[in-house]
Amino acid sequence: MTDDNQTFPGGIAALLPAYQKRRARLTGADLPPLDVDFKALAVQILPPQILPRPDGLTRVEKKRHMLLGELAGHSELAMLHGMLVSHLRKHSYPDHAPALFLRLWAEEQDWLLAHLPTRWLISAVITFADHGATEPDRRIGQSLNMVFSLMKIYEAERSFSGNPPQKPFRIRDRNKAPLPMGMQDFSILQGDLEAHLLAPLWRDAGDAPAAGRLARHLLDLLNRDDGSVFLRLALMRNTARKALN
Repeated sequence: MTDDNQTFPGGIAALLPAYQKRRARLTGADLPPLDVDFKALAVQILPPQILPRPDGLTRVEKKRHMLLGELAGHSELAMLHGMLVSHLRKHSYPDHAPALFLRLWAEEQDWLLAHLPTRWLISAVITFADHGATEPDRRIGQSLNMVFSLMKIYEAERSFSGNPPQKPFRIRDRNKAPLPMGMQDFSILQGDLEAHLLAPLWRDAGDAPAAGRLARHLLDLLNRDDGSVFLRLALMRNTARKALN
């Protein structure tokens, strides 16, 4: 802990410069026009990434070069989606970027759900938080942004335990120190926090015309993942119940 008893010296407001720094506009080549042919891009396989990265690239070209490595074997439509998400995370972006993103999800949702890596589906639903056309779309995007961001932080810390994500913690190893900020403890046997967290998201997704199907798809993937905190808690609950019998 720091000398003034704060995790972040200067308070949470001191984090704003770091937050703003990563949101500077991507400059360079523009996005394709709003009426771009998505079907043609879907069958156009991306070229290989050239290494080392060439010198003198614009910020847009650097981003595309990076994504060529991540999206190797995918198509130009996956690249367009990645570039749209990257632009829309910034403070400013090409004027037609929001409309192009929404058109892409309206017209090619089946293709996107079938072909995009899960990490880009998560990025997509988070993008709806700022750029959804309706309040339900923005709300479900904001809610899932919080869930997946906190999961990423928690799972990153869990990795330092030495345990793989599929291995539940041993109940007898529990440290019973109070939870932060005076929060009530979580009961492995009786706790229903998972239901209170996830069930409203599933419900709210049903009201989101553009992002709802994507949101429920992600929640279903979460439910099927073999390395999530939710599955570990379920396994620990089963162990605790067996111990009582």
